[in-house]
Amino acid sequence: MTAAALCFSVDDGHPLDMRMANLLIKHNVQASFFVPSRNSEGQPVLSPSALRELSGKFEIGSHTLEHRYLSRLDMHEALRQITEGKRALQDTLGKPVQGFCYPGGKYRAIHCGMVQSAGFRYARTTQNLRLDVECNPLEIPTTLQFYPHPRTVLIRNFIAQGHWHHRWQTLELLLQEPHWLDRLRRLFAWTVRHGGIFHLWCHSLDLERLGLWQALDRFLEEAVEWIPCERRLNNLQLVTRYCNGIPDAHAGFQIIR
Repeated sequence: MTAAALCFSVDDGHPLDMRMANLLIKHNVQASFFVPSRNSEGQPVLSPSALRELSGKFEIGSHTLEHRYLSRLDMHEALRQITEGKRALQDTLGKPVQGFCYPGGKYRAIHCGMVQSAGFRYARTTQNLRLDVECNPLEIPTTLQFYPHPRTVLIRNFIAQGHWHHRWQTLELLLQEPHWLDRLRRLFAWTVRHGGIFHLWCHSLDLERLGLWQALDRFLEEAVEWIPCERRLNNLQLVTRYCNGIPDAHAGFQIIR
């Protein structure tokens, strides 16, 4: 297994992402921010000027045009959300957008083909409990969400998301701790000792609602003591370094799997 690396993702493009950016800069941690142009759920999103400012320090990826769950859409609308989201973001930033994140982790195999056809180099899922990079760059997994999920949610996600042989040991480690922050630290320490990718993701709005900014600050302060700068990665760096077979953006529409 590879030497331990830290990867960080922030979803939904809420204006509080600017506070998140300042926290990450404080600890010299790279990250990818996945942003829709609008949010169909009614939450505000970053202004064009804020997005351009953020893109000067961090990778910006697409989160569909309007934060729509792809598995709930017909094929025409799903394709529009993917392609128009990329186009709108690129127009705002004035540069290519290479990463995509499936809103809510809700997608089907055919949507991977749409993402590839739109010209994205990779796509991130919400599959958790992984310490590796999926061999398919259009289905990049994560380790944990920075959120106080009870153990019952972890078990439910484990059952629902499959890939059990990759995830069983991780779940077993986590279930030994009653508090979610202790679980997070235990798994991070295990990753430092044994190697792997610790991919943490979150929503800035969750941290605000639940008062978790200080907890994340403390965790990052501890984490960077163990992970050198060159192994603190955004999603594109992660995929480029560790995932074989990055898809050709000009390969055309195809179903992946």
